[in-house]
Amino acid sequence: MRKQDVDAASMSSQALAHRDGVLLIGNFLSGTGRSRAVCEDLREHLAQSGWRVYSASKRPERLARLVDMLQTIWTYRREYRAAHVEVYSGPAFVWAEAACWLLRRIGRPYTLTLHGGSLPKFAKGRATRVRHLLHSAVAVTAPSPYLLKQMQSYRPDIRLVPNALDLDRYTFRLRSPAEPRLIWLRAFHSIYNPQLAIQVLHLISKRFPGATLAMIGPDKGDGTFEATRAEADKLGVTDRVQFPGPCAKAEVPEMLSRGDIFLNTSNVDNTPVSVIEAMACGLCTVSTNVGGIPDLLDHQRDSLLSPSGDARAMADSVERILDDPALARSLSENARAKAKLFAWTEILPRWQHLLGELTTVEESSARKLAAR
Repeated sequence: MRKQDVDAASMSSQALAHRDGVLLIGNFLSGTGRSRAVCEDLREHLAQSGWRVYSASKRPERLARLVDMLQTIWTYRREYRAAHVEVYSGPAFVWAEAACWLLRRIGRPYTLTLHGGSLPKFAKGRATRVRHLLHSAVAVTAPSPYLLKQMQSYRPDIRLVPNALDLDRYTFRLRSPAEPRLIWLRAFHSIYNPQLAIQVLHLISKRFPGATLAMIGPDKGDGTFEATRAEADKLGVTDRVQFPGPCAKAEVPEMLSRGDIFLNTSNVDNTPVSVIEAMACGLCTVSTNVGGIPDLLDHQRDSLLSPSGDARAMADSVERILDDPALARSLSENARAKAKLFAWTEILPRWQHLLGELTTVEESSARKLAAR
């Protein structure tokens, strides 16, 4: 394990005396061109507020990432008193199980955060494993009311701790009237259905021939990126679509500022940070009405929602915004107001309180909890 893979706050010995080390286990992959995960921001804000923070993993390869997580848990076991583990569906669920198994063996209490709109479906076929993992933690959090409600049957006392953002980095611009400059910001993967954004652009271009679309995000390698470009070619809108690729977190506010209408086209979703970022900038949001989106967005107040996969309905929503400056103004203003609820100044104290509780758990209590 390289020393530079461990992030710790720069503090005096006096400050260290009243702060305990904490270990964060999740995907810290923004340095490899992947999307920046919420745990990376959490690490940064905890360190800035005086915590000694250790984290894993930055390794992009799946097996290497798992090994790095377990190695970090073991190597720095005397440096932290508690841990936090991110829980996703698919292969990543196995990583969480393995990390938590090792944490239990060394007597370190931990909390879990549930992620991803696919997790409830994944859990249905693995109820025993999911219930065991969730009950082995001192506390479990979810970033959205949707995920909390969907997963409460596995553990009833899940806590709501929303995803957060640095609001001051997102310059607000009122969209009134809104121009036909569309923005899509997500990874190119089938669950996010980026082809739908191309279809929407094609439909609105009949009335707004100057419409453009910027599709920002990394290619997840499942063929969706190629399919999206092929859809643009087929519909004859290639000259109006930009594919700038992945976007560093620091560049997101500037990229969003170029657009007026944000498209969220997901087939499955939870509480996407990209949508909150767009609202913080004042973009008018048009989204599919799936998963946790209705818990995040209020139809006709801070967004317009449409059925999943319905290009015509989504295009009609875009045209409503372009035709009605008063509607655009209302959506833009209310979006910024909603985004303020997700500022780190509001969310960080919740994390500090939760982790503070965790560090008071004795090792013996952690072992008893693991035996449930």
